[in-house]
Amino acid sequence: MAASFDFEVIMREAFWFYFLVVNAISFILMGVDKKKAIKGEYRIPEKTLFLFPVLGGAIGGTLGMCFFHHKTKHYYFRIGFPLLVLAWGYCICRLNIL
Repeated sequence: MAASFDFEVIMREAFWFYFLVVNAISFILMGVDKKKAIKGEYRIPEKTLFLFPVLGGAIGGTLGMCFFHHKTKHYYFRIGFPLLVLAWGYCICRLNIL
């Protein structure tokens, strides 16, 4: 008997795995950059710090920003990351990925 695959379930699980990974990367990048800033080492470019939240890691980036107290003085991070959280939340709800 052949195994049946529910493509929708597989895609939903793949999306949530991707979402978890990209948020974890965003959180970790904020911590690594903060540590480098404290040590005076070469920093992670701001474009990179913004890339992962744009790709879906906005929750991790926002939590990392708050947890590590990093980039909180830059308005484009303070406003941009939460706006990306809202945008991703809207897309997830609109596409019925929950």
